Amino acid sequence: MTQPRRPTLVLRRLCLSTAMASLLALSPAVHAQTMPAKDSPPIMALTQDRVWARADALVRQMTLDEKITYLHGLFPPQTKNPPADMIPSAGYVPGVPRLKIPTLRETDASLGVANQVEQRKGDTATALPASLALAGTFEPELAFKSGAMIGGEARAKTFNVLLAGGVNLTRDPWAGRNFEYLGEDPLLAGILAGESIRGVQSANIVSTIKHFALNAQETGRHVMDARIGEADLRESDLLAFQIAMERGKPASVMCAYNKVNGDWACENDFLLNKVLKKDWAYPGWVMSDWGAVHSTVKAANAGLDQQSGQELDKQIFFGEDLKQAVAKGEVTTARLDDMVRRILYGVIQTGLIDNPTPASEQPIDYAGNARLAQAVAERGSVLLKNQGVLPLKKSAKKIVLIGAHADVGVLSGGGSSQVRSVGGAPVEIPLNGGEAASFVRVTWHASSPLKAVQAIAPGADVTYVDGKDPVAAAKAAQGADAVILFAWHWQTEAADARSIALPDNQDRLVEAVAAANRNIVVVLQTGGPVLMPWLDKVGAVLAAWYPGQKGGEAIARLLFGDANPSGRLPMTFPAAESQAPRPSAPGWAEQDAIDNARRAGQKAGPIKPFAVDYIEGAAVGYRWYEQQKLKPLYPFGYGLSYTSFTYANLTVEDGAVLRVSFDVTNSGKVAGADTPQLYVTAGQRKRMLRLAGFQKVDLAPGQTRRVTLTVDPRILADYDVAAKGWTLPAGEYALYVGAHAGDAALPGTAALKGWTGKP
Repeated sequence: MTQPRRPTLVLRRLCLSTAMASLLALSPAVHAQTMPAKDSPPIMALTQDRVWARADALVRQMTLDEKITYLHGLFPPQTKNPPADMIPSAGYVPGVPRLKIPTLRETDASLGVANQVEQRKGDTATALPASLALAGTFEPELAFKSGAMIGGEARAKTFNVLLAGGVNLTRDPWAGRNFEYLGEDPLLAGILAGESIRGVQSANIVSTIKHFALNAQETGRHVMDARIGEADLRESDLLAFQIAMERGKPASVMCAYNKVNGDWACENDFLLNKVLKKDWAYPGWVMSDWGAVHSTVKAANAGLDQQSGQELDKQIFFGEDLKQAVAKGEVTTARLDDMVRRILYGVIQTGLIDNPTPASEQPIDYAGNARLAQAVAERGSVLLKNQGVLPLKKSAKKIVLIGAHADVGVLSGGGSSQVRSVGGAPVEIPLNGGEAASFVRVTWHASSPLKAVQAIAPGADVTYVDGKDPVAAAKAAQGADAVILFAWHWQTEAADARSIALPDNQDRLVEAVAAANRNIVVVLQTGGPVLMPWLDKVGAVLAAWYPGQKGGEAIARLLFGDANPSGRLPMTFPAAESQAPRPSAPGWAEQDAIDNARRAGQKAGPIKPFAVDYIEGAAVGYRWYEQQKLKPLYPFGYGLSYTSFTYANLTVEDGAVLRVSFDVTNSGKVAGADTPQLYVTAGQRKRMLRLAGFQKVDLAPGQTRRVTLTVDPRILADYDVAAKGWTLPAGEYALYVGAHAGDAALPGTAALKGWTGKP
């Protein structure tokens, strides 16, 4: 099959095909849960001045104790003598009933309403695929719909703060939370995170954006110091946050565990006061991550507004300590009031205060929401290789599935985002130790690929082999019309992967089965890139990420052609681990020393602080590969289809703002979706290739559509630290439209006027 010409972009609505629109149509019940009540004031009518006026009026009526109470939250699993209305969840902040200031009931996370180790017995929710799958769709509209779905379910379960909105860029391929985030590019991640946040808040509840900033690894996350220059930071991770916040207007920002350039992120004056509140004029509140507060006076004066999950910190910094700091003048009364008014701004701006969450749980259309989860899986899975093997024939007589518990379910990533999905967990494996053990299980969602394949090919003899014995698996594959091998690489919050090689001898399994049957299809269930030493020996590879609670059905439809693969890689797949800016996750040497000492029966303290110098700066992901002239295994933006696409008739509009137009044609024989991408080389400070635009288009065979992309000048500009703003010098800039980074299908040049912008 041909390599598609695709990536999707920016400031325009997506035009979905009739079939896709039908798949995404949500039931009236879901709409009722995600839209404001009829008697609530329209959120858009609440201007910023009006919101501030209402917040200030409430602050003036609050007592000092009421203010202090709103500035530190409980962690229900460890709360002694819990309030009567507290339920097991991520967090709880008592409100002020006499003023109708709502109690904040907080829940994780970006992939659904979490219930990681079943704190709430029997409570299930819709589990979306990994955020990487959403990023792989390159579809802002799907991001909004998925956010609205999670927001609606959270509201129906009586929660009003969703700890979602992860937008940290992928700097290392083995980072444990890569699957929770949206890839390596600031434009793609910023747009999709912003739309997801906007969707969550359409349910009149609060969404956070997190983790601010540079939470790029999990190893030593509580002690590591992320070091990077200001210009590099502004042009990469901070730009992703800025774009997301402009689009989504999150009511709260969650600061990170790690240090940034020497100061803890949750008491970092540069990040919180100078960038967030001054340069970006952010009106909402900064909440800490759970266990990320280290002081009272410094944190409050540096811009932290609320201590979250206080039981996980060494002490309650924002309780009596804060009250005493105000009495001593170490924190001013004006600053204390500002902390409270910012929280109130968020609950007013989202419509929460005027449309409070219900007192008891409401019905949820889980069937309708499951269809949305399946749509994300189908649109975000990436076909990496296909040597004429796919789509599989429904007339096949013998089909063998191998490995990864594909008889009962699909793999999920671990951590605070873990959803106990509708249907249950057919496989759940506890961890032996480490930080993650208290709240993480290796979990499968009950969406059986075996049953899905049996349903889609009812005339076939479909069998499953667990793959533990490569010889037995190879024997089972002999003579089969189709062999589908499910490979896995589990990742989790609180631990980075040691390697991106497939664990548990899976490479040997693939080699053995491929030797027995060349038509093998490998389905990857991973939280990011993996190495594929067997790639030349297999017929097809589908990256399904962690595909969510309808992953089995989505995979079957993609493999048999009922759905045409259209996902694109939101991160680069390296050909070798040595291609990454760092050969492994920093901090493992320190952690290994501790583990070895404990195994030897010696005393060992916690991991010692260490620094990580982000030598790539703003050249994250594909930018790094282009700068270093490295050829990855698969480039950013890559993905195949069962049809083919061509590009033609490029026009470039020069001037102050870059705008390009071109034709996209489905030159194949079946309907499909393409994501053309615009790349521009820019940068006086550091020359870099930059994704400047994308747009996904659904096309019938032979159909042509004209695509126009308008470029945000910040994407091309340098950040000038001395001038404290963006600068784009006048001149000529090389560009191309292509299917992925490095595919210059339609090259061109833009003559741009000079431009400067505020930070």
